Amino acid sequence: MGVQASTLAADNILNESSTSRLHSSTMVQPASLSSSNKIEDCPHFQKQPISHKNIPSECPISSAAASSDINPLNMMPPANQMPAPDQPFPLSTNRVVSNIPKADKDECWIYPSPQMFWNAMLRKGWRWQDDQLAPADMENIVRMHNINNELAWMEVLKWEALHAKECMHPRLKNFGGRAKDYSPRARIRSWMGYKLPFDRHDWVVDRCGKPVRYIIDYYDSENLDHETLTFTILDVRPAFDSFGAVWDRMRAAWWRWTYKADDSIRDELIKVAKKDLDSKEAEIIRS
Repeated sequence: MGVQASTLAADNILNESSTSRLHSSTMVQPASLSSSNKIEDCPHFQKQPISHKNIPSECPISSAAASSDINPLNMMPPANQMPAPDQPFPLSTNRVVSNIPKADKDECWIYPSPQMFWNAMLRKGWRWQDDQLAPADMENIVRMHNINNELAWMEVLKWEALHAKECMHPRLKNFGGRAKDYSPRARIRSWMGYKLPFDRHDWVVDRCGKPVRYIIDYYDSENLDHETLTFTILDVRPAFDSFGAVWDRMRAAWWRWTYKADDSIRDELIKVAKKDLDSKEAEIIRS
C-alpha cells in the first residue's frame, strides 16, 4: 500500500455508482505498515463487491462462517497473501496498522493488504475480468476501507466519551459483518422512504471489562470525495440491548434536537484519518 491514492483512477475506473459498493472493514496497530499474515490481526475487510452482481454479504466469508478455520474475533478465514492463479498483476502484501486497539493484547488491529483484499473478493464470487481493475484501483479500494474503519472507531469513541469516568481506554474486542441483517432502525428508515444501508457491522467494545455492542450501518452518500476517497455515511450507535445503551441513545437524541450539528467536524475527522494512514504508508516506503 505504498502507492499514493490515485484520484484519476477513481474517476476513470471506480465510477461513483460502483465505488459505493466497495466497502470493507479491518483494523491495525498504531505503528506503520506490517507484512503480518495473521488473520487475527485484521478486524475485517468487508463490502468489496465492485460489480453490481449479487455477491454474498459483507464479510468475504459469509457462507463459510461455520467453518472450523474461521476466526471468531473477526469472522474471517486465515489470511491469504498468495497471488490468485489468474491474477493479472502483482499486488502489495503490506498491511497498515490501525489506531483501533485490541481488547486482548496491547496492540492494534491490522488492515488487510491489497492482495488479501483481492483474494477476499474472489472468495465472494467477484471476477476481476468484469471490472478490469488496475493495481492503483486496489490501492484506492483498500484506502477507502481503512478510512471508513478509522471513522467508525472515532464515532464509537464519541459514544464511549459518555463513560469516560468508567473507562478511559475502550478497546475493540471483536466484530462481524451482517450486510443483509438490517437493523430495526434501518428498516424503519426504509419504510419512511430512505435507502437501506449497503452494509452493516456489529462491533463489540471492551469498556474496561464490560462488553458493549455497537451497530454500524453504512449508507451510500452517492458522492465520492476525490480528495479523501470517501463515499460512505456511517450511522454508529450502541445496540438497544441494555438500559445503559437506551439511556445513551436518549441523551444523544435530545442533543441532536436541541443543538445544531457542525458538519465541518466530520470533514476534519476524515482528513485526519486519511493523513494518518498516508503517513504510515509513506513510512514503509522510506524503510
